[in-house]
Amino acid sequence: MPNDDVDRRLSPLPSAGYIYRTSWPVPTGDIGSQLQLRLDGVARYIQEVGAENLLDAGEAEEHPHWLVQRTVIDVIEPIEWPNEVSFSRWCSALSTRWCTMRVDLVGGEGGRIETEGFWIAINERTLTPQRVSDSLIEKFASTTQEHRLKWRPWLTNPDDVDVVAPFALRRTDIDVFEHVTNTAYWHAIHEVMAEVPDVCRAPYRAVIEYRRPIQYGEDVSLRWARRDDDVNIAIAVDDEVRAAALLRRL
Repeated sequence: MPNDDVDRRLSPLPSAGYIYRTSWPVPTGDIGSQLQLRLDGVARYIQEVGAENLLDAGEAEEHPHWLVQRTVIDVIEPIEWPNEVSFSRWCSALSTRWCTMRVDLVGGEGGRIETEGFWIAINERTLTPQRVSDSLIEKFASTTQEHRLKWRPWLTNPDDVDVVAPFALRRTDIDVFEHVTNTAYWHAIHEVMAEVPDVCRAPYRAVIEYRRPIQYGEDVSLRWARRDDDVNIAIAVDDEVRAAALLRRL
């Protein structure tokens, strides 16, 4: 069942432990019409910083494949172009097969975005969760006291929606598992954001929870309803919700 975690602010940067840091400039391909970093760009950055983090930790070869179950993006202050973004990534909770990883983005010329992803280590052959190494657990456990993380959904699938629209997939939206990439889901969220600009003025929160993968060739629909300052979204195939999402003011 959903819980009140969706109402809470994300955990702050710890004062000690293994924190991976890097930075790069915002490219023009990741900004919208207001010259602000888009959420699909943030999603790409989260993934790239995670890959760098595993290399830095010496864990990339043993743990090359991860799937995200939930992504939370809190836009505290938009990051505008041009800008150099500094990233800090650390573990906020873990178990032996999955973890929540915080990534904070801070613009050198202003702007702040806080994120958290629920990541599952995946066995490439069986496509099932696999146990991570003791060395990875030791590094990631240094920034959290929560070492028995369990999955709990934050969102429910919306039952009553006001808008239903088709959402076309492209072959470039597909990943190595033949599933739609994390970034492509955020393309769908941007379609809704354009219709509710007042909800998406900073500070605001965007959440996606992934239910089941979408494959290329499936007929995808984007369904949503606004209730006060909450916008509940479903990305569906036929009548099956493959991902649920939420937009709300912070």
